Amino acid sequence: MPLQNRVTPTGHIIADPARGALMGNRGILHDAERRLGPARWRHCHWIFCRLSFKGRRRAIMAPRRWTELFFLDEATALAAGHRPCCECRRSDFLRFQDAWRRAFGVREARAGAIDRTLHQARVEPRSRRQIRFEAELDDLPDGAFVLLPGTAPLLLWRGQLHPWSPQGYGAPRPRRSGPVCVLTPAPTIAVLRAGYRVVREEPVPGEPELH
Repeated sequence: MPLQNRVTPTGHIIADPARGALMGNRGILHDAERRLGPARWRHCHWIFCRLSFKGRRRAIMAPRRWTELFFLDEATALAAGHRPCCECRRSDFLRFQDAWRRAFGVREARAGAIDRTLHQARVEPRSRRQIRFEAELDDLPDGAFVLLPGTAPLLLWRGQLHPWSPQGYGAPRPRRSGPVCVLTPAPTIAVLRAGYRVVREEPVPGEPELH
């Protein structure tokens, strides 16, 4: 049975045997039986990390250790409200931080302040539902995730819409104009508009080293 540790662009945490290319941290969400409880975060510092870093290894969902969450790729992690880790994805975090400064016209963009702003924009505290908003598709940058009626989440990438699944992306659809429901948090959309470029990693086979 697959563990419930795969995160979708809609913010849900599901059980699926497909592998992810990135790992995330929101604190301890599982019990001694490696089952998730009702909590979907324990702190506001949602990050995504490499699967391999300095040879460190972890047992998945070990007792009293933070819950390893997995994402298909960076665009999925960003849509779910995460940002690059300051340690294992240092260069990506610095690019994200620089784009944040440009997007919001600030000199300081410390990780804690970024996390607090993202947290206000990504989830409703009482319902724990993902916060979404409407925008014109033509105004959105590459790397944004959107929803159209009756579709899977769609990644906007190089002029086309790519249907998401835990296993990867389906055949692309032509981009069209008009309003769409945006899944990626508004501050992250601003960062993408300010020049942050998403890295399109692919899931890799085999057992990862985890940190």
